[in-house]
Amino acid sequence: MRWIVLLVVLLVLGLCLIAFRRQLPGVYAAAVIKLRGARTVAQRVEQYGKRARARIEPYFATNNVPYPPGRVILVGLKQEKELEVWASGEGRQPRFIGMYPIAAASGQLGPKLREGDLQVPEGIYRIESLNPNSLYHLSLRVDYPNEYDLAKAKLEGRDKPGTDIMIHGGHLSIGCLAMGDDAIEELFVLAAETGIENIKLIISPVDFRVRDLPADMPKVPAWTAELYEEIKRELNRLQ
Repeated sequence: MRWIVLLVVLLVLGLCLIAFRRQLPGVYAAAVIKLRGARTVAQRVEQYGKRARARIEPYFATNNVPYPPGRVILVGLKQEKELEVWASGEGRQPRFIGMYPIAAASGQLGPKLREGDLQVPEGIYRIESLNPNSLYHLSLRVDYPNEYDLAKAKLEGRDKPGTDIMIHGGHLSIGCLAMGDDAIEELFVLAAETGIENIKLIISPVDFRVRDLPADMPKVPAWTAELYEEIKRELNRLQ
């Protein structure tokens, strides 16, 4: 009889965890922030800015691009597991500044379609905000789902395309781009000092400048061909 009671208790706890699984990360994050003390973007730039600039400014100088730049283009390449940084001064063509290895990116090639599919999105995005109190050190919030994603979700009757996509520190990914802590400090400071309104993010399944989709590409929706053509055009401007 006792084991039956224990089984029922475990079952109830399991149902509660399922019911509140979306709230738990937020509750945990709030607790961590309370213990650590919340910081502002400006405070994080003050904290990490000097060493981040010391590492990245030489690359801007080598490529004759002012720092902070007028605009930045980040290019996430899923198959290559690389994040490229391109930048320019006002009215100038973007120049290649450098590349960061992506420490972790869950899922496979193909766009993100629904909450919980663990996919990294694919498309043309912007940086929506900076999080100086991320559970993953620091993070840049991607504006997924954007208007294009929402339109395709509506067309296919998908009411939960997912959300909370970040470029963040650490080495764990659940649909995000995990960059490691040193890299995210540099990206965070660069984004803050450039201004997030001046940043474009391209996330592509492969580097279309040098290769086509692989023969074993997972099955994707028909509209993905249209999306990939747009990504190709954006990438071909960066040569």
